[in-house]
Amino acid sequence: MGKALIIGAGGVASVAIHKCCQNPDVFEEICIASRTVEKCEAIKTKLAGSRTIIHTAQLDADNTDLVIDLIKSFKPDIVINLALPYQDLTIMDACLATGVDYLDTANYEPPDIAKFEYKWQWAYREKFAKAGLTALLGSGFDPGVTGVFCAYAQKHYFDEIHSIDIVDANAGDHGYPFATNFNPEINIREITAQGRYYENGSWVETDPLSVKEVYDLPEIGPKNIYLMYHEELESLAIHIKGIKRIRFWMTFSDNYLNHLHVLENIGMTSIQPIEFEGQQIIPLQFLKAMLPDPASLGPRTKGKTNIGCIMQGTKDGMPKTYYVYNICDHQECYAEVGSQAISYTTGVPAMIGAMLMLKGIWKKPGVFNVEEFDPDPFMEALNICGLPWQESFSPTLID
Repeated sequence: MGKALIIGAGGVASVAIHKCCQNPDVFEEICIASRTVEKCEAIKTKLAGSRTIIHTAQLDADNTDLVIDLIKSFKPDIVINLALPYQDLTIMDACLATGVDYLDTANYEPPDIAKFEYKWQWAYREKFAKAGLTALLGSGFDPGVTGVFCAYAQKHYFDEIHSIDIVDANAGDHGYPFATNFNPEINIREITAQGRYYENGSWVETDPLSVKEVYDLPEIGPKNIYLMYHEELESLAIHIKGIKRIRFWMTFSDNYLNHLHVLENIGMTSIQPIEFEGQQIIPLQFLKAMLPDPASLGPRTKGKTNIGCIMQGTKDGMPKTYYVYNICDHQECYAEVGSQAISYTTGVPAMIGAMLMLKGIWKKPGVFNVEEFDPDPFMEALNICGLPWQESFSPTLID
C-alpha cells in the first residue's frame, strides 16, 4: 500500500518498525534513518525475512536540506518522526518542501528551554492545508492514545465532559538504582519543569512534583501519583466539549525521586551550558550519556504499566463517570518485539496513526491532534495490535 520513512532508531522506533513489519500489506517498504546508521542496521537485521522491504540511511535530522534529500531519494508516502522533539520543525519543513505527510509522537520543544507547547507546530496549519498534506501530532500513548480515549468517550458516552484526569503509572522494575524508561534528557526535562493544569478557563501552575495523591490502579495496586504538565492537556482543553478541568498524573517511586533530587541539587539536571576542561557542555546531556540506554532495559524490566483517563461529565442531563485504560506487561512486550512496555506503548500507536493515514481513514489537509479524528478505527486497532483497552463506569475519582 505504501512507503514510510521512519526517522529515529531508539526504543520507540524499534517497536514501531516491528509493528510496521507485522502489517506488510500497509507498510510495503520502509527506510530507517538515524544519525547512527549502525542502529538502523541492527533493527533491519532483527527483522530479516519480513515481507516489508527495509532500507537504512544515515541522517542528521537537524538539517532540513539533508532530510529533503533523503525524502526525494526514497520517495515515501509518509514520514514518521520518532527522533528527538527538537527536530520536529526541521522535519515538518522537509515534508512541506517535498509534499509528504507527517506524523510524530511528541510536540516540538526548543533545546535551550523546557517549554512544552504546540504553538510552534500549530503555526504550520495553513501551510499544510494549502499543500494538501496531513500532519498528525502526538500519535504516541500520552499524548496520543489518551487523546483518542477522550474523543471516544466524547463520541459515545457523554454530551459534555467536565473533568479529565490522565494517569500514567509504571509499576515496572528494571533493577538499576536510577534509570529512565525513555530518553533521559526529555524525561528529566519534563519532570523537573513546573506542574500545570487547566481549570475553569485558566492554567494553574504548581511547583515540580509538589502535588501528590495515592490512587489504586487496576492490576498494579495503590501508587503515589504526582501532578505534572503534559502537552496533551493543551490540545484537549480546546477540543473536548464542556471541559472545566484537566490534569495529568504520573507515578514515581521514592527511590527514583531521591536520586533525582540529589542530581538536581548538584546541577546535573541543568540545561544551561557550563565550561568543562575548555569546552562547553550541558550537564543534563552529560548525565544522559552516563545513564543506562532505555533501549537496553527490555530484558531487565518486570511488571506492568497502567495508563488511562478518568472522566466526569453528563449524558442526557445526568451525571456520568468513565475510566478507560490499558494495562501493558513489560515482559510480554519484550518477548514480542524486544522492548520494554514504555517504548511499546508509544511505538504501537505511532504505527497505528501512520496506518490510518496511509489507508486514507485519517487524512485531511492541515495540522491535527489525534482527538480531532474519528476515534473508532484507532480504538479498534489498539485491540488488534497489542494494546487492548478496558472500561469502568464507576471508577474511584481523584480529589
